[in-house]
Amino acid sequence: MKKFIVLATILSIFGFTVSCEQQKGEEKDTKNQPVKLMTLDPGHFHAALVQKTMYPQVDSTIYVFAPNGPEVKDFLSKIEQYNTRDENPTKWEVKTYLGEDYLTKMLSDKPGNVMVVAGKNSKKIDYILDAVNAGLNVYADKPLVIDPEGFEKLKEAFKIAKENDVLIYDIMTERYESTTMMQKQLSLLPALFGELVEGTLEDPAISKESVHHFFKYVSGNPLVRPPWFFDVSEEGEGIVDVTTHLVDLVQWEAFPNEVMDTTQIEMITARRWPTKVSQQEFEKVTGLPTFPEYLEKDVVNDTLHVYCNGEMIYKIKDKHAKVSVIWNFMAPEGTGDTHYSIMRGTKSDLIIRQGLEENYSPVLYIETKEIDGFEEQLNEALNSDINDLFPGTTLTEVKKGKWKVNIPDAFKVGHEAHFAQVTENYLKYLESGEMPPWEVPNMITKYYTTIEAYKMAKAN
Repeated sequence: MKKFIVLATILSIFGFTVSCEQQKGEEKDTKNQPVKLMTLDPGHFHAALVQKTMYPQVDSTIYVFAPNGPEVKDFLSKIEQYNTRDENPTKWEVKTYLGEDYLTKMLSDKPGNVMVVAGKNSKKIDYILDAVNAGLNVYADKPLVIDPEGFEKLKEAFKIAKENDVLIYDIMTERYESTTMMQKQLSLLPALFGELVEGTLEDPAISKESVHHFFKYVSGNPLVRPPWFFDVSEEGEGIVDVTTHLVDLVQWEAFPNEVMDTTQIEMITARRWPTKVSQQEFEKVTGLPTFPEYLEKDVVNDTLHVYCNGEMIYKIKDKHAKVSVIWNFMAPEGTGDTHYSIMRGTKSDLIIRQGLEENYSPVLYIETKEIDGFEEQLNEALNSDINDLFPGTTLTEVKKGKWKVNIPDAFKVGHEAHFAQVTENYLKYLESGEMPPWEVPNMITKYYTTIEAYKMAKAN
């Protein structure tokens, strides 16, 4: 549990300014209030992962507002699991309100000042709009929107949040994955990487590809998916869901700290295709023996067709980028979700692979295009920039002109631990009352990109 501390500073915050505890336009005086979390309608396990760790800045009492059912029970079970584990148990005190008027109750009582939401993506943007209108900060799992109508609401939500002096932030855990952080760091070294090429449709300048699985283990237990997770009208299609992370990384790595604008995005191609899930597979991951009636629209020959796969190729500031996501039902034994990424530079390519050769763990490789003098530049970077980021990192020459970057295991904390790192960063933003100037416009541009891909894929 302590491994991720090397990557993120834990702040000692005893209070911060939160505006708009009253409805918009009412008198406000909320300075020096502690961070108090309210979890709304937790339908995704990510809601619980936010609270797998405790934070000195956050009140130990958390408030849960949800309809009664298996999803909130699963959330509460995970919190209890964290509270009673042998190593570094959490000490959350949970106050729960269960009822169909859960949203109205949260907005009227407002026992906290930050709404945490991870559940049905179809409802998320409306929850966010209601929250910022009520003067609440928002900490939300991705994606914030899954269709064009939602995107228009998102732009309005950011406008209201600014007026009410509150923050909307989506949980971008992949920025904290060690090989991705190192890939970004190396791409900022002109002597080593050069500059990002323009790329082509066939060979984009930057590519991000990920493979996910419906059946997996979370916190040591088999994950039970809610049946609506397989309904793309609720969860969103793959091209607007997981791709959110990948589009975010394209912006974050290729154009760090730069303000992006939707006019700098040009969608070139986009496509979508289904993963076919049998009744037996569906029962294995949901516990339901039959497909619910609302999924019948997607059942063909007794097999559920889930449009969770998508691919897009687009230009971002005239650089070609490719993003794709694939969902299989279950990973082969000993494997899990995988990630592939390449940044093509004028002097070298930076490639993350996660296949059999890497024992299904992400590994970063450097492949040079300039042999002469490159190793000297590489060793110089190792002794400064690389080890500044991850001390103890070494390099192994795999073959002439190709090196493997060996990041110490202490920095490979895993997906679940990344939630604490993102949360600590968000708490820092709450303390200061603002985010970096690029965060909000880049969130808008990110969702513009996924929605444009969705529209093109649907049209095709």
